[in-house]
Amino acid sequence: MLVFSIGNAFAQQTQPVIAFASDTQEPMWVEKLLLKSNHNQKATEMIFKDVNTLHPAGMFILGDVVSLGYKTKKWARIDSYLKQCTDDCIPVYATLGNHEVMFNASRGTKNFQTRFPMYNPAGYTEVIDSVAVVLLNSNFAKMTTAQILAQDNWYTTTIKKLDADAAIKFVIVGCHHSPYTNSKVVKPSMEVRQNFLPAFINSKKCVLFLSGHSHNFERFNMQGKTFMVIGGGGGLHQPLYANAVTPDLSANYKPMFHYLEVRRNKDSLQLVSRQLNPDFKGFTDGAVFTVK
Repeated sequence: MLVFSIGNAFAQQTQPVIAFASDTQEPMWVEKLLLKSNHNQKATEMIFKDVNTLHPAGMFILGDVVSLGYKTKKWARIDSYLKQCTDDCIPVYATLGNHEVMFNASRGTKNFQTRFPMYNPAGYTEVIDSVAVVLLNSNFAKMTTAQILAQDNWYTTTIKKLDADAAIKFVIVGCHHSPYTNSKVVKPSMEVRQNFLPAFINSKKCVLFLSGHSHNFERFNMQGKTFMVIGGGGGLHQPLYANAVTPDLSANYKPMFHYLEVRRNKDSLQLVSRQLNPDFKGFTDGAVFTVK
């Protein structure tokens, strides 16, 4: 069950917070031919600064950390943000997006793993305050059949173990490509639906599926489960279909730049979309959700 509201969500709470962002890459020149830019690099910088102020127990980036993963110079800005997180004792985890493996997948993956050594091509899990975050690689076109099978097996086994683990209260699954989106630029991933959703839907503890790729905030409820697209980390904003087949439950909430806060509160997860104000003078709590 998902409860929705608007307002200041976490003013008096002390539970550890988890931050999620996606698509923090700077725009490529070819993208600017099709989509409008809006101080995108500044937005990414401000997101990291706001996360540092929040001081979460962990930050998770759902891919497209940079525009071209194989080019070392494209990591310069992000490296400075990651260093600040390290200096502030904020662990940062990530999974691959399509921009990390674009043009030269092996070199892009190597640069990625240098920054995120905990990354595992078969998927990996981090646990914060009894909330397990499972990160997966959704770049199926760049994976061999053996790699896809290895990840599928690991994922299915991991979800079963987490369901049976009394210390785990909730499971959040994240990858880059969105199983559901109304973006006019990128399509929903059928591979994510086929490979990742059955175990997620059938799990008793999986309550939230997060993704990016679509540079928007979108929210869907499918088979009683919550799906959110949080691709507002700095990429060029993408237009959405107004009369889409899949109904967006947050059709009236469309911040250009944003990230997500998650806290556990006993038998529920409290979620807040932190939105960058249009005047770039700071962040406010936008849409607030409770997942029970």
